[in-house]
Amino acid sequence: MPKITFVPYRQEEIVVEAEIGATVMETAVRNGVPGIEAECGGACACATCHVWVDPAWYEKVGAPQPMEEDMLDFAWDVRATSRLSCQMKVTEALDGLVVEIPERQA
Repeated sequence: MPKITFVPYRQEEIVVEAEIGATVMETAVRNGVPGIEAECGGACACATCHVWVDPAWYEKVGAPQPMEEDMLDFAWDVRATSRLSCQMKVTEALDGLVVEIPERQA
């Protein structure tokens, strides 16, 4: 199973195993990772699962689609590597992915 490293704001990193086909958001929620609120449950209808993808991983994860870009307009502290974790599907290629969680969600 791929491992994902979550780095919550001002906390120790949390490394968890993720199921193939799940989203990064689902993985965070299932493992009690703080800072991922996921209010819409993964419908890309809010920005409460916003993360910053480690720059070394951004190309593998890819850029957001237009609908996700629209929702990122509501996120707090959007950066060049911002993504909504509900829109990133876990694959074997993401083994080792590192995402940082902002201080707060929108």
